[in-house]
Amino acid sequence: MHRKKADDEEKREEKPVTARHIARRSFLATGLLALAAAPFLLKSRPSLSAQTSIPPGRTTAAAADAAKDWGTIKEIRMSDEEWKKKLDPKAYDVLRCEGTESPFTSPLNNEHRKGVFKCAGCGLPLFTSSMKFDSGTGWPSFYEVIDGHVQTKQDNKLYMARTEYHCAQCGGHQGHVFNDGPAPTGLRYCNNGVALRFEPETDKEEK
Repeated sequence: MHRKKADDEEKREEKPVTARHIARRSFLATGLLALAAAPFLLKSRPSLSAQTSIPPGRTTAAAADAAKDWGTIKEIRMSDEEWKKKLDPKAYDVLRCEGTESPFTSPLNNEHRKGVFKCAGCGLPLFTSSMKFDSGTGWPSFYEVIDGHVQTKQDNKLYMARTEYHCAQCGGHQGHVFNDGPAPTGLRYCNNGVALRFEPETDKEEK
């Protein structure tokens, strides 16, 4: 009887290790390693505010632009079909479906002329060139916004709480705002380039 019990225990011990078991063990080990390394990785990453310095002249101009009277905001409502006809597919995906464009793909990353960045959906001015800075993230970034021209809401996608912002006139999604931007605001408006239309200052003067 004791021999039979010993044989049964040996059979249980010799149970083959399946690929599922290996994958599970690997997943657990990787997860524990990531948790252990996280504090060191976060500590070693310099903040954007530490990397970026905005010249005083630009911050003064940005504050003046933010408080400037840009006209009346008129709520725009259109059907989904109307938006599809008006916008190209990529702009529609971002503005109306809250999609995200791939980083380092927008020509606006390298836009350094003076001018105004407007909502690509309705043309409402959202930022000026004095508010823009290079965040190194791959998306057009701004540390200031024109007063009252964007609205925010909490976004709980991707298993984290973020602050989404959108055009106050047409409701078009623009991006997310973070608290790691440069002084004086400490904010970083991370914008999808396809959701913006840039109007150079020279174009405005010619009209």
